[in-house]
Amino acid sequence: MGTHVIKMPDIGEGIAEVELSVWHVKVGDLVVEDQVLADVMTDKAMVDIPSPVHGKVISLGGVPGEVMAVGSILISIEVEGAGNFKESSQPAVPAKAPAAEQPAPQAAAPQVQAKPAPAPASAAVSRAAAPAPVARDADERPLASPAVRKHALDAGIQLRLVQGSGPAGRILHEDLDAYLAQGSRAASTPAAYAQRHDEEQIPVIGMRRKIAQRMQDATQRAAHFSYVEEIDVTAVEELRAHLNEKHGASRGKLTLLPFLVRAMVVALRDFPQINARYDDDAQVITRLGAVHVGVATQSDIGLMVPVVKHAEARSLWDSAAEIARLANAARTGKAARDELSGSTITLTSLGALGGIVSTPVLNLPEVAIVGVNKIVERPMVIKGQVVIRKMMNLSSSFDHRVVDGMDAAQFIQAIRGLLEQPATLFVE
Repeated sequence: MGTHVIKMPDIGEGIAEVELSVWHVKVGDLVVEDQVLADVMTDKAMVDIPSPVHGKVISLGGVPGEVMAVGSILISIEVEGAGNFKESSQPAVPAKAPAAEQPAPQAAAPQVQAKPAPAPASAAVSRAAAPAPVARDADERPLASPAVRKHALDAGIQLRLVQGSGPAGRILHEDLDAYLAQGSRAASTPAAYAQRHDEEQIPVIGMRRKIAQRMQDATQRAAHFSYVEEIDVTAVEELRAHLNEKHGASRGKLTLLPFLVRAMVVALRDFPQINARYDDDAQVITRLGAVHVGVATQSDIGLMVPVVKHAEARSLWDSAAEIARLANAARTGKAARDELSGSTITLTSLGALGGIVSTPVLNLPEVAIVGVNKIVERPMVIKGQVVIRKMMNLSSSFDHRVVDGMDAAQFIQAIRGLLEQPATLFVE
């Protein structure tokens, strides 16, 4: 038997170190060729690390959240034959933890270890063993002594949810202790005024660490300024509803996002300085003809920005299909690295939760991000008449080192004009 050592691979793009996000194996597991061993996080995407051999895991070279250099030992596997590990040239790789302490295999985001604050022994819980609460009417008064009732009140327990073991179902002190010990309190509705002393510590690792680093870097390096404009989207919403009714069954349903992407593409023709990237280290601005629109997407592991490449060459339905495909890939963790990089401008929307105004953070090295707020019906005065219109704000941010305030305002005004007269989106 020999040992095969797998080192952190060179993922490319000049990356010198990556973060170990999650293990899919533990010490003692048998693995087969091409089985995913771990996920690592680069600045842009999650990357699977597969096994090149069959064998048994004998040690792990890191713990989730650890930043590891390319070329460092990731995992050691016992294999048939000599393997690739030479003891004379390298020391043995110790396991980071006994097998029983290694993270269980999982297929998605790293699991966070919660550390609740110490609680009295009588209040310890075991959520896995939580029984179903007792079914009693809300106005039913269970049998219990005054002392038991005070005990329940102090502990924040609703007596009607506790199973009594005394005569005629009377609830005893032991029943309250058993209720707490079995974790039923977590499954019931908390008392309205019960004190809470629990705490939870969440390590900032994986995608959340990358998001934090990028947001901090963006706010420290770029000179952000925001510009908010109100847009009457009644006409474009009517057009969208008409197109969905006529072509939705055959071409797919349209959301507002493809219209926004189209408006950005058309407006950028007159504002090439906004479809740009700024390398502040080299002091170089690169203006791009291609419009690669990043669409901010929320996933289980955090905010991701898949990129609609060459939006300038896409129809409404082509853009809609690509946005839907990329959003699904991002949410399921299947987006490829090249699908999460290369954007020239970003579009961010919280949909119906979009609020009235937001101040989105730039997606460096881009110099502009367009934020979409929710649509609301409001009374508006048009030609002296009060009418109900569908209104929406665009809350956008720009890098003032590159984009002047007048250019930003005129760019958003151009988008406004296109959306308020949607036929102009398609006039060449």
